[in-house]
Amino acid sequence: MLSGSKVGLRARHEDDIPILRAELYDDVVNASRAESGPWRPVSPDSKDPRLVVDDNAPGHVPFSVVELEGGTLIGSANLWGIDNHNRAAHIGLGLLPSARGKGYGTDVVAVLCHYGFVVRGLHRLQIETLSDNPAMLGSAERNGFVREGVLRSSAWVMGEFLDEVLLGLLAQDWKPDSKNG
Repeated sequence: MLSGSKVGLRARHEDDIPILRAELYDDVVNASRAESGPWRPVSPDSKDPRLVVDDNAPGHVPFSVVELEGGTLIGSANLWGIDNHNRAAHIGLGLLPSARGKGYGTDVVAVLCHYGFVVRGLHRLQIETLSDNPAMLGSAERNGFVREGVLRSSAWVMGEFLDEVLLGLLAQDWKPDSKNG
């Protein structure tokens, strides 16, 4: 397990899947804001690629997020779109509703940065988030990510186009000692 100050990132367990599905992906509004496509219901016995780990997909590394104190599952995180040639990847995360607003997101981003830069030897990490997502924007910026641009009206979410913010962090600019602001 990879550990931060508040959270741990560990392999996905089979019993994590129903919790993540119910609290993150069955929530139409939350899932619509997090996904790049329209929400659709998924049957409980399906092999939902957002949740079931494919060990043969080297460009995507999913984690379950747990509280260090007690080991309670609090969300999902991943490095995706891993490009080994350009040594770059994207960061994604989703916290269960009960875990939001407690500083876990900042710690998750810090641990993903450690994994990407130290463990994987990547050069660049990138985050795309909706412009009205202050929690993710703050978590990224507290970890040193820089706003690189706005993709105007690029995301169709629940009946309207929203702007996305593109943030990037280079390995040489990452400061692991100040990961939590």
